[in-house]
Amino acid sequence: MSRAVYIDIADDLRARIASGELRPGDDVPTEAELAERWQTSRGPIRNALAALRSEGLVETTRGRPARVVSVKATQAVDMSVPFTRWARDLGLEPGAQTQEVSLRRAAELAEPLGIAPEGQIVSVLRLRLLDGRPTMVERLNYTEDVGRLLFQVDTDAVSITEYLGSHGHPIVGVQHEIDAIAADERDAALLRVPQGTPLLRLSRISRDADGRVFEASQDRYLGDVVRFTVAGSGIAADGQYLRAVGG
Repeated sequence: MSRAVYIDIADDLRARIASGELRPGDDVPTEAELAERWQTSRGPIRNALAALRSEGLVETTRGRPARVVSVKATQAVDMSVPFTRWARDLGLEPGAQTQEVSLRRAAELAEPLGIAPEGQIVSVLRLRLLDGRPTMVERLNYTEDVGRLLFQVDTDAVSITEYLGSHGHPIVGVQHEIDAIAADERDAALLRVPQGTPLLRLSRISRDADGRVFEASQDRYLGDVVRFTVAGSGIAADGQYLRAVGG
């Protein structure tokens, strides 16, 4: 039995969405345009769009073309999960494109890392992808003794968090801070967005088993791809607010 044409149409549109060719907010080609391209009637086109709508990839409104919608991956903010493992748990394929790994003076990072300003740190700038789509820019900074391990490994091929953990530097304590930041020129180029686009910034301070800080990093996410969640248990019987717990 021959493969149904609507499956091929859905697969093609799904691939164009995954690659970023069709981004959230973009109109999908009209039924007429798709019918002409695939040399078919509008029935298979509508079936393909219905399949993508059921997957949450597009929305359809009477009188206008289907539109790509944002599918946000959820991440709890009060725990530390390596990007690679988090992506795979969501059924997505993680990717990494390292831009630089450098040894430099601590400067403004001296205080959070607990070293002298003239001391040296190892910094990593890395683009992270989900199913091939640019998602987040990592600006990782480590104390020199820990960071030097990264000169021995292909940082495109490993989870840095898991690699360092396996070499005696697991994250035992972590502090997160979330805010918004405008994409600078480097962020914009890597994420393929206009400069000034709002990004979600997750700043992280990581400690080892002895309580020593060895990492002070930032992850800058596209807000239309990722959302952060915290679940709380509300108000206690005595009227006191309770601490938020993992979501």
